[in-house]
Amino acid sequence: MPEGHALHRLARRQSQQFGGQRVRVSSPQGRFGPEAALLDGLVFEGAQAWGKHLIYRLGDAGERLVHIHLGIYGAFTEESLPMPEPTGQIRLRMVGDDLGVDLRGPNACELYTPEDLDALIARLGPDPLRDDADPERAWRAISRSRRPIGSLLMDQKVIAGVGNIYRAEVLFRTGIEPMRPGTTITRGEFDAIWADLAELMPIGMAKGRIHVVRPEDDHGAPAYAPDRPRTYVYRRAGEACRLCGTPVSWRELEGRNLFWCAACQSSAAG
Repeated sequence: MPEGHALHRLARRQSQQFGGQRVRVSSPQGRFGPEAALLDGLVFEGAQAWGKHLIYRLGDAGERLVHIHLGIYGAFTEESLPMPEPTGQIRLRMVGDDLGVDLRGPNACELYTPEDLDALIARLGPDPLRDDADPERAWRAISRSRRPIGSLLMDQKVIAGVGNIYRAEVLFRTGIEPMRPGTTITRGEFDAIWADLAELMPIGMAKGRIHVVRPEDDHGAPAYAPDRPRTYVYRRAGEACRLCGTPVSWRELEGRNLFWCAACQSSAAG
């Protein structure tokens, strides 16, 4: 599933591509057909992201809202004009002056009311990529919870936009053992986590790829997959830690793979 930086990058890109244009909207698959008919011919005012959620605003006053959540399988493809005949399960096709996009396989593609958007924002934690983010909300949620910090960072109600890579890498970079309960995390440790997310996620948004390894550590064993930057621990189970040489640990936590270095990440409060 794309992490939050990818949705913010997508929102910025599509705002630049379609902003101010009167767009053609259709649903070749048909599942979004009645809704697409209401949007067809409206001005695309822009897109924004909250965590892993994308919101379109269409209409002269941005009165029509579309909520998109890509989930695991959702993806956009871009095509120059004229666009080819639709193939596959295209939930949403949007065509502007110069190009079009097709959306396939999202978890959600639906019309929203302003009240729906307010409810979405209310149930999400602060997003480190948004200027209006309030880290105090995340701190309150973490400091009152006995759940492992490794679980809390993946909970979109605590911090919006963090996925498995940022979770593993930020906890490594801040030296925090992922199974520590939230109640044991000090304010200084939380501030370090938030600051690291606020530093790393904009880099991912700008580059279109997650970069987490500090320049002085960016050597040695290759990345976990071709055309991916190196990571400290993510998908490196059993390999030597880049800093201390200890084999990287792995376990499953709430249905997701968790990676950490038992030597570099402390089990005690810092």
